[in-house]
Amino acid sequence: MITVHLTYEIDPDRLDDFAEYGRRWITLVNRLGGTHHGYFLPSEGDSDVAYALFSFESLAAYERYRTASFADEECLAAFELARTTKCIKRYERRFLAPLDA
Repeated sequence: MITVHLTYEIDPDRLDDFAEYGRRWITLVNRLGGTHHGYFLPSEGDSDVAYALFSFESLAAYERYRTASFADEECLAAFELARTTKCIKRYERRFLAPLDA
């Protein structure tokens, strides 16, 4: 299993747009074979940092998802939402592997 951890620098004045972006991707990741663990929006502390976590059975499954996302109309619409609203300033992506007992 591979878990993707995303750290976003967002525009705090566009939090509603970013929340809509997140809602869309939760559904899309799940539909395209992953398990989305949610978006985590600013509450206390930094007002311009958000996180997301989602998992796939393997890095190969994640790569299939990425390829499919660039051809999927709903994914393209979500990308466009972020582009046009400029709710995301930048992001970092990390790949994590769970440690089992």
